[in-house]
Amino acid sequence: MIKLGLKSRSRRVVQDTSVAVEKSKLCMGKHSRDVDEDSGYCCWESLPSELLREVLLKVEESESKWPARKHVVACAGVCKSWREVMKEVVKTPEVSGKITFPISVKQPGPRESLLQCFIKRNRSTQTYYLFVSLSQALADDGKFLLAARKCRRTTCTDYIISLHGDDMSKGSDTYIGKLRSNFLGTKFIVYDALPPHSGAQMEKSRSTCMVGSKQISPKVPAGNYPVAHISYELNVLGARGPRRMHCVMDAIQASAIEPGGVAPTQTYFPITSADSSPTLPFFRTKSNYLDKSFSGPLCNQGGSSLVLRNKSPRWHEQLQCWCLNFHGRVTVASVKNFQLVASPENGVAGPEHDKVILQFGKVGKDVFTMDYRYPISAFQAFAICLSSFDTKIACE
Repeated sequence: MIKLGLKSRSRRVVQDTSVAVEKSKLCMGKHSRDVDEDSGYCCWESLPSELLREVLLKVEESESKWPARKHVVACAGVCKSWREVMKEVVKTPEVSGKITFPISVKQPGPRESLLQCFIKRNRSTQTYYLFVSLSQALADDGKFLLAARKCRRTTCTDYIISLHGDDMSKGSDTYIGKLRSNFLGTKFIVYDALPPHSGAQMEKSRSTCMVGSKQISPKVPAGNYPVAHISYELNVLGARGPRRMHCVMDAIQASAIEPGGVAPTQTYFPITSADSSPTLPFFRTKSNYLDKSFSGPLCNQGGSSLVLRNKSPRWHEQLQCWCLNFHGRVTVASVKNFQLVASPENGVAGPEHDKVILQFGKVGKDVFTMDYRYPISAFQAFAICLSSFDTKIACE
């Protein structure tokens, strides 16, 4: 009876929370003591901490899948005290295997299993949308995570990656990074808008700006931090044979795939003091020190970078094609299909080197599955998969 009572109460709190969030929007920018008590905002904030934690823990446990998980996000938006509790209650994808907040796309995936996602391509607008799967189906409605837009330039091609499906520009405060290719489409660099770890070196460009500068609008991207280099080697069989990929994860140490290894984990999106009304207020934290937004290794200078390579397919005599075991997650043969595993370049081979870290494959005309795991994040996996869409003039 106690269990049912707590569950019933948690659901009631969730329903009331959505109302509180809507009312709190009207009070944005005001101090809590200036808010009218009739709005209900203050009463939510004044709940006893022990009771609040117990209730929110029940909410997190009961709403384990999307779209019901939106209630967990709503709870984090009620007030500061609720948000702090939810940050403790909701675990990272590495531990929980769930994507909840926007910052989750920058955090490593689960260690023990692949997190199943899929990508939808819009050929007419040259845009790509990443969703996390809601079921075991190859493609369902999904929960939107990221979007990318292809921008052709004279000597290269950029894929601008954003948290918003309709606003994919570098001037947006939802911009989180990009993928850039060379003219031939054989070499790519993944850039993060924010430093992936403490001590990360920013690549200077005309569009680069320094975080924390009062002279720069907060809607301008923070900078270009290289987090991965991808290369496609010459295919001696042309379009008939599989592509050969080589991926260097600059922001992740090779030791991350070993037992007990740790990968850098961003805990929130830092903002400048000039950003008074960010688009994602529940997941950004004001701070003058970017180092506070990371957990795990403080820098990548203590060891070599993790190197990934595509798993070699086998020739199937009966089907007369190259085959890989995607365990039912890929249904259409395509030169774009691949599986990435740890390269022998990382050191002595072990069981952890045989695990598929990222797999990508076609299931429909413009639908592709994308499954990833620790130590890479959804953002990094999405960027790597985008490189497979680009035309490889020198490889095919």
